[in-house]
Amino acid sequence: MAEKFETDVLIIGAGPVGLFAVFELGLLGLKAHVIDVLDKPGGQCAELYPEKPIYDIPAWPTISGQVLTDKLMEQIAPFNPVLHHNEMVTGISGDAQSGFTVTTDGDKIFDTKTIIIAAGGGSFQPKRPPIAGIEAYEGSSVHYAVRKRETFRDKKLVIVGGGDSALDWSIDLLDVAEHITLVHRRPNFRAHTDSVNKMQALVDAGKMDLVIGQVKGLNGEDGQLSSVEIKGKEETKIVPCDTLLPFFGLTMKLGPISDWNLELENDLIKVDTEKFSTSREGIFAIGDINYYPGKLKLILSGFHEGALMAQAAKRIIHPDEKVVFQYTTSSSNLQQKLGVA
Repeated sequence: MAEKFETDVLIIGAGPVGLFAVFELGLLGLKAHVIDVLDKPGGQCAELYPEKPIYDIPAWPTISGQVLTDKLMEQIAPFNPVLHHNEMVTGISGDAQSGFTVTTDGDKIFDTKTIIIAAGGGSFQPKRPPIAGIEAYEGSSVHYAVRKRETFRDKKLVIVGGGDSALDWSIDLLDVAEHITLVHRRPNFRAHTDSVNKMQALVDAGKMDLVIGQVKGLNGEDGQLSSVEIKGKEETKIVPCDTLLPFFGLTMKLGPISDWNLELENDLIKVDTEKFSTSREGIFAIGDINYYPGKLKLILSGFHEGALMAQAAKRIIHPDEKVVFQYTTSSSNLQQKLGVA
């Protein structure tokens, strides 16, 4: 059964701009749910360069992508946003008058009064590994993300990759899967040292297997795997498995956004510069996903866009309420919302 949610605002994208939008909306008393295809907040900052320094965030001479994400999560905590990870929007219907219904590939349905698209350059799409015939198994026994852990209960899993996603899921799914084999092309890993140490301890204890090599072949019928062929330096192993999880990184694509009946300009969403509204009333776009004359693709610009967007969203959600501009430094009302009064 699909899970159903009702909210004032649905934000698509949990990068810095999407997270800051939660803050601006919260100051106006608006409740937000946030959807992201990644398994954690932070968008590109957390996924692609979590430790890389950023130098153009106001008041921070230097800050890493992960620390910026952590600070934004701390800032929006008073508003109790609901974050839905590992979810991709598959459909949007409705309008600003009757409200919108948004569906995801994780069988979630959102009834919302407004939609904020803060999807960076688009949605992250998994890179397909160069394995012949893999398409025949996709969606049945080959998965590029973990949507629900229960999907993998009592499965013989082969997880491929050397980054955080591969190691984290190898560890996290141990109590669900019947058996896990981690495959990486070399003995050195890109993941956090702590995760590598935990994985190695589990291998040493015989609780999971580690194979150094590359998956070169798939065996099975009718979309169901029975084993994979792993070519190592000296030999090729046949490893029994019924589910393959390849984590070969992500690429950015416009994805389903192109089907949402929005006016586009070079694969970006056209918006006005007063409200950052799209061509569909009630749907806004902020951050790198939008286009307008003079646009600068900076996190700073996205923050500014989010502040103006929130004022316009408030007028749609509560048309009978007057929007009174207030400063957090002097408004006792806003300070109470922030829990600092």
